[in-house]
Amino acid sequence: MKSKDFFIIPFVGLKQGRHNFTFSIENKFFKSFGYNDFNNVKLIANVELLKKTTFLELSFIISGKVNVFCDISIEPFDLNIDTNSNFIVKFANPSKNISDEIIFLPIGSHEIDVTKHIYETIILSLPTRKVHPNVKDGTLENDITLRLKELEPKLEKQSFENDSRWDKLKDLK
Repeated sequence: MKSKDFFIIPFVGLKQGRHNFTFSIENKFFKSFGYNDFNNVKLIANVELLKKTTFLELSFIISGKVNVFCDISIEPFDLNIDTNSNFIVKFANPSKNISDEIIFLPIGSHEIDVTKHIYETIILSLPTRKVHPNVKDGTLENDITLRLKELEPKLEKQSFENDSRWDKLKDLK
């Protein structure tokens, strides 16, 4: 059994109405997609399925922490993930999906694989630049941040009061 098999929701025997499913997501989930940017993953995906007579509504709420490397300091830190997304599942035999929010399943389907949708929701919730919180507030002290502080341009305060070039302008007052 592949690790992806755990993210399948069988809906054929469910009554109409709301149904909740909870999935635990760890490193092996992302490794199965070939995504290796996370050091450690502890996420929970809560999926609410609203079954209606002609379609399904899926609401994903994903929260937890992923351990990533900072893009500036290369220090590992825990990045909080708190995201959600919604999908509608319709039953038809189209040649391709027309929209990102509407998923078409063949008529007669009895289950839906939500693996790809969970993966995409998590990946799209990541910031484009992952910065350690201590880099943001300036309290992280490691070799890289110390070197960056050394290389910062130093602004010298210039005193215009003692500069003889401004003496003629003082006489204009």
